[in-house]
Amino acid sequence: MLADIISKDGIYNFLPENLKNKFNITLLKKTESTNLLLKNVALNGAEEGTVVVAGEQSAGIGRMGRSFFSPGNTGIYMSILLKPQIKPEKSVFITTAAAVAVCRALEKNGVGNAGIKWVNDIYIKGKKVCGILTQGNINPQSQELDFAILGIGINVYKPENDFPDEIKSIAGAIFDKEKDNLRNKLVADILEEFNNIYKDFDNTSYVDEYINRSFIIGKKVDVISGSQIKEATVLGINNECKLHIEYADGAQCFLDSGEISVKLL
Repeated sequence: MLADIISKDGIYNFLPENLKNKFNITLLKKTESTNLLLKNVALNGAEEGTVVVAGEQSAGIGRMGRSFFSPGNTGIYMSILLKPQIKPEKSVFITTAAAVAVCRALEKNGVGNAGIKWVNDIYIKGKKVCGILTQGNINPQSQELDFAILGIGINVYKPENDFPDEIKSIAGAIFDKEKDNLRNKLVADILEEFNNIYKDFDNTSYVDEYINRSFIIGKKVDVISGSQIKEATVLGINNECKLHIEYADGAQCFLDSGEISVKLL
């Protein structure tokens, strides 16, 4: 019998009292995509703080249109509705805040070796254990976000039949064995830690923590833009969460979008 079953009551039991009315949580055994579902709910006027959590996704969404493997009973798949009144280009701060929140939540649960791969992935021991995807809906008049959907997918346990061959070399799980109520506590801890940052969203002091948790500074990476791939060295991350890189020819630039692949030497 499963010891770690996600439940709405279980999540609320671990939330601090002051946050139990802040987040309106819907729990589903299975859905196509929590981000897609929550976007449809948001378009119908849902309030900020609406949260969808699923035990399984049939069509999880990753960055660049990729899929996110979301098997049942092993992970956490959650989306949070936000209305921060910011320009779309500032949505990177939602993603980076979530990355810090996930790392803090993992530390609360005994996992102290999680690192961040710019801009949205959490790695442990060289394996990706969490992906974060922020999707926005833009108001045509103000050119600000009407709302943003923050999606977080975490590989808590290894799937029964392992990860698919195409991601087996990259994907990893956080825990080897099930623990009672672990996923309920992780969801609650992520919501609490994200709220700690988001409630004072204009204060980006947490970015220093994001930079300190990065494991790619000083590493060789592939900068992928469409079909073009160029090797570069990561020099740092600035306060705007842009990646400072130097190409082989000595040219330097700051990346605010795109994709990087870390060469693990």
